[in-house]
Amino acid sequence: MLVYADKTELKHTPLHALHLARGGKMVEFAGYDMPVQYGTGVLREHLHTRSSAGLFDVSHMGQIVLRPKSGHIEDAARALERLVPQDILSVAPGRQRYAQLTNAAGGILDDLMVANLGDRLFLVVNAACQADDEAHLRAGLADACSIEALADRALIALQGPKAEAVLTKLCADVAAMRFMDAGPRRVDGIDCFVSRSGYTGEDGFEISVPAVEAERLASALLADVDVLPIGLGARDSLRLEAGLCLYGHDIDATTTPVEGALEWSIQKSRRNGGARAGGFPGADRILDQLENGAPRRRVGLRPESRAPVREGVPLFEYATATLPIGAVTSGGFGPSLNAPVAMGYLPAAHTASGSTVFAELRGQRLPLCVSSVPFVPNGYKR
Repeated sequence: MLVYADKTELKHTPLHALHLARGGKMVEFAGYDMPVQYGTGVLREHLHTRSSAGLFDVSHMGQIVLRPKSGHIEDAARALERLVPQDILSVAPGRQRYAQLTNAAGGILDDLMVANLGDRLFLVVNAACQADDEAHLRAGLADACSIEALADRALIALQGPKAEAVLTKLCADVAAMRFMDAGPRRVDGIDCFVSRSGYTGEDGFEISVPAVEAERLASALLADVDVLPIGLGARDSLRLEAGLCLYGHDIDATTTPVEGALEWSIQKSRRNGGARAGGFPGADRILDQLENGAPRRRVGLRPESRAPVREGVPLFEYATATLPIGAVTSGGFGPSLNAPVAMGYLPAAHTASGSTVFAELRGQRLPLCVSSVPFVPNGYKR
């Protein structure tokens, strides 16, 4: 669940005026004045994205370029592998990969996307972490890479089953892209970086565009009858249904990638016995958990009642237990399912799908069924 604070000295994205003109209800998020919803409301925005196409302003996220000082992209990839447990060297030009920056204890400092643009790596990091991430990258990679934060760019996400049909009207090339393809494209005559990715579980695209062109491009996309502007509220419910982690809630500096059920993102080459095993912060703990399991795991949770369970709600092994065994990290109503959904952490012995745990809500113990994620099938074009 997202928590919004009072608006004081907030930053504005390049689309701020567009949000106001479209009737966006503005809230503070990660230091920015951002739309939580528009006049249509969170429910309609959510369902419209699942059935058609939604446009999201994600310009608050950090965009960073790593350029190898040697001129060889392989050297930038090897350097970044010092800080992440993923295989960056095998990311081909025109492709991107999900990764995590880890600390010495194996915890996650941030999760990010890494794209190979041929002569440089292009990173998208979380808004609340971008200053720390940039400092961390400079401290760890300055010998091998020049590091440039792209403060003059906006980031727009177009998500939903009709996203391809909408975007091809402005850039025919995107029809040939598959999930996690990334690279330069001209969109409506504007030089952009486009990836076929997003954080809703739907097919879609993320478009890095010069800030001065952002409102024109967003307006062109919104002129399509199939596109609605979507706020943070629906973005959160969409990613929750998709079983995707929100940094600072479902994963943080105290959770390892294995505890967070993200081990799928760590390739064999970085695991024990791999060509470049270890060599990243927290490797001993993470590699041990990959082989022997983690003591706790992130799981999906389906409340058996209609009452949503929110972040921080304690979880119990049985209805009369006195000590909690875990807690909810994200929870809310899933409009696509017409039912509440949640994620949280449980001891490994209690993570079997179909098993029951109990949440304490308003003095009552309510049963929840442990579930696999995603809660709804994804629509990625592979």
